[in-house]
Amino acid sequence: MKLLFNPASPFARKVLVVAHERGLNGRLELAPVAPLPIRPVAELSQVNPLGKVPTLVLEDGAALYDSRVIAEYLDSLGEGPRLFPAGGAARWTALRRQAAADGILDAAVAVRYERAVRPPERLFPEWVQGQLIKVRQTLDALEREAGALGAAFGIAEIAIGCALGYLDFRFPEESWRTGRPGLSGFYERVGTRGSMQATRPPSG
Repeated sequence: MKLLFNPASPFARKVLVVAHERGLNGRLELAPVAPLPIRPVAELSQVNPLGKVPTLVLEDGAALYDSRVIAEYLDSLGEGPRLFPAGGAARWTALRRQAAADGILDAAVAVRYERAVRPPERLFPEWVQGQLIKVRQTLDALEREAGALGAAFGIAEIAIGCALGYLDFRFPEESWRTGRPGLSGFYERVGTRGSMQATRPPSG
């Protein structure tokens, strides 16, 4: 299997953590790419019309995307406890928490592109603040659930851990830990896990 990814992408990191947890590292060929909304990458667009990372190309040439689909596919492979609950209330809670974490990332990545790609004279400060409000509100919601996180290490914990790691990486000025001791403690615990350490984004 070939994974087209950007080492700085938190969505790609989520997939890589799942691969580590499922013992699938040796089955993934890693192919770094660096698409931007204004600069598609031909190799990526040929297999994913959205031109987004991560994209997983299977042995038969079929492609899977986005990170939620790839993560659940990888979870169906390998051995050991599954990262996605099979059904019932536990599954829907895990998927909702994954969606919350992915929503934080959608908003944060949009702000990152706005600041890094758009010419300074065309920045839209009110739009940036609107995205950051989504991030902060969702962090507050997850803080209220922090006591229930981490009893097991599943897709919810992986997604939330990757979201918090991305805020440290790209938005240190947000100081997301302030007023959120539950999430802060959760992140300190999961951050020491081997799969999280091995997939840390590059510095800079």
